[in-house]
Amino acid sequence: MNAALAAAAALVALAFSLSTLDRWLRRRRPHELVWTVALALFSLGSFALWWAEADGWSLGAFRLFYLAGAVLNVPWLALGTVYLLGGPQLGDKVRTWLVLLSGFAAGVVLFAPTRAPVAGGELPTGSNVFGVGPRVLAAVGSGVAAVVIIAGALWSAWRVWRGRVPSLGAPRIIAAPRQLALGNVLIAVGTLVLSASGTLAGRLGKDRAFAITLLVGIVVLFAGFLVASTHPRRPIIAPVAAEGSASGEAAA
Repeated sequence: MNAALAAAAALVALAFSLSTLDRWLRRRRPHELVWTVALALFSLGSFALWWAEADGWSLGAFRLFYLAGAVLNVPWLALGTVYLLGGPQLGDKVRTWLVLLSGFAAGVVLFAPTRAPVAGGELPTGSNVFGVGPRVLAAVGSGVAAVVIIAGALWSAWRVWRGRVPSLGAPRIIAAPRQLALGNVLIAVGTLVLSASGTLAGRLGKDRAFAITLLVGIVVLFAGFLVASTHPRRPIIAPVAAEGSASGEAAA
């Protein structure tokens, strides 16, 4: 069951990444490119979990799962919010630093010494395997980036719902602002679900909690993207600025 849940999460994330890649190839908007990177990392982490649940955990599988799933994918998803809230100039600056930090994090996680061997059928914990460095990267990367996504999505949804300017970007016309606001709320909910594995672990076990939160979280995120990017037949035009969440720009 855990392997099946992880496989489903990986396949949904892959479909999501292909959707954002297609949009970037057609429109060349930078936030869609960084979403594609984030979702590709999410897919990689989910595939690592699928592999480990099906064949048993190894150090290589755990390093890949930890790097892609716990350290890197949420910061790259948050970069899309930075582009939409702050505009391309701020987004490009943050992207430069994030590329450097991603390379540093990859080196730390992939080559960090381990405290204990990784084997068996149960998901190891970072505190049992790694020292301080990788665990700090995971805490900062996931925690701070999740706050950026959730706060940005909710703030943008509130502003769009009230017909106000939700970002610092150039003004544009938004179709169906309430539909866009709903998409933003779903983005925030999906991010919260992905952060809930620790709460569920005590009731369901670590492996089942991670598998369920990965699947439900990515499905809700994908739903938010689809809600925000689906145009009504007769759109309601509201003059507001560029959207300010991971789903906002998709609706324009």
